[in-house]
Amino acid sequence: MKNFYLIVIALLAFSCENKEQADLIITNANIYTVNADFSKASSMAIKDGKFVEVGSTEEILEKYEAQEQIDAQGKTIVPGLIDAHCHFYGLGQNQQVVDLVGTQSFDEVVERVVTFQQERPSNFILGRGWDQNDWKVKEFPTKDKLDELFPDTPVALERIDGHAYLVNQKALDLAGITEYTFVEGGEIVLDENTNITGVLVDGPMRMIDNVIPKASLEQKIQALKDAEAISLDYGLTTVNDAGLPRDIIELIDSLQQAGELSIRVYAMVSNYPENLDYFLEKGIIKTEGLNVRSVKVYGDGALGSRGAALRAPYSDKPGHFGAMVTPVNQIEALAQRIASTDYQMNTHAIGDSANIVVLRAYEKALEGKTDRRWKVEHAQVISESDFDYFKDGIIPSVQPTHATSDMYWAEDRLGAERVKGAYAYKDLLDRAGLVALGTDFPVEQVNPFLTFYAAVARQDVEQYPKGGFQMENALSREETLKGMTIWAAYSNFEEDEKGSIEPGKFADFVILSDDIMTIPSEEIPHVTAEHVFLGGVQKK
Repeated sequence: MKNFYLIVIALLAFSCENKEQADLIITNANIYTVNADFSKASSMAIKDGKFVEVGSTEEILEKYEAQEQIDAQGKTIVPGLIDAHCHFYGLGQNQQVVDLVGTQSFDEVVERVVTFQQERPSNFILGRGWDQNDWKVKEFPTKDKLDELFPDTPVALERIDGHAYLVNQKALDLAGITEYTFVEGGEIVLDENTNITGVLVDGPMRMIDNVIPKASLEQKIQALKDAEAISLDYGLTTVNDAGLPRDIIELIDSLQQAGELSIRVYAMVSNYPENLDYFLEKGIIKTEGLNVRSVKVYGDGALGSRGAALRAPYSDKPGHFGAMVTPVNQIEALAQRIASTDYQMNTHAIGDSANIVVLRAYEKALEGKTDRRWKVEHAQVISESDFDYFKDGIIPSVQPTHATSDMYWAEDRLGAERVKGAYAYKDLLDRAGLVALGTDFPVEQVNPFLTFYAAVARQDVEQYPKGGFQMENALSREETLKGMTIWAAYSNFEEDEKGSIEPGKFADFVILSDDIMTIPSEEIPHVTAEHVFLGGVQKK
């Protein structure tokens, strides 16, 4: 009998010695792997920042041991969430200006500006987030009150979509803008007496940008760190920043290399000559944290400010078609130039006119080329005859909360027939085979669970409208999760390193408060990211 126990002890020791060493083991979880079979698992082992094996708890514990082990107690785990279109640096910048999101009137806008200036005096007042569509009076504001309160201090207040400014006379004077100024690709809004109102749509905004004081290095670093903290808190482990200059891209890289910024960034290069000359010549830049391989181009403006370029006039503004921010010939020339490199072209297109311009330019530039994965950012209003352009490898990168934010007034802008081709995510998925999902924050809220909810329920958080908005274009929960993970990764040429919980990929994952795949849809907005891991390291 004594010899028997010795043999058992020896076998146990031998078994432990032969277990593979991992850094972290997660057990007893409800894991949606988002692999090719969309299979589920209950356990996973992580080593050196990557998943090494995914399977049942019994299988993993039999094969691996680790000093750190987490019993998930049945909690749901999904791959690290990817926001396929946002303004990450812009979110950080917004933490340093007047927050105008959610204002219910222009009076409230003015009140917030006054309070901010009293608490944090500035020689150039900046703010962002107003939306006249949320006000009782749904008209553009004018600069009169700002002129009265701040005659000697320039003020620039950005509309929530980033496609319009309200500025005061001091700012106009600094920029040299009058009612006679002409800037291509936008509008200086005048009143019925042809007096300047202070509202600038798209193109003329650049003249204001040129006189806004440049942020200090310290402010830029703080903005990036603030944006990271907010993003990680919501379970975002990769963010696609839709338009960055060279200095911010290089700053992100240096902070990541120094260990001061950990979130992964897919950086679209802003379409300015100096940026393109540098990056297109340099080629793709790829590290574990940074991916620079695309150019962000603006096709047109936004629907909310009537800047989106439409084929027929706006239904609520006869004779007005919106405008192309980048002229058609420039889009075509850019497409040809970018197609001759390894870079993607990712173009903002809201209106049906802008979308067909972009799609035709893509088709021509990519003739004979394969697997380029160029994206149409927003793809918001598409003519029925144009959906088939997405069959040839063009990726629609869309933001579901735009549908639920715009649904109250979108038909007013577009009319009952044209709106059927707007926010048509299922139609786009059927043609393209995938959709990359994002938020466009800070235009919309950062919260990716609102993205998920808007995609599947097509309602606001008050469950309006009953039955959902144009439900024929809702996505299934599986399609939505893929759009926020593996399809978004694919759109970035990153599907081999992230987007699913599989061996060899970065151990980026989120432990959720609820099972987002099974709870009633009205509960989805209340889901939270309880724990967030990036490269196997817990960030929350």
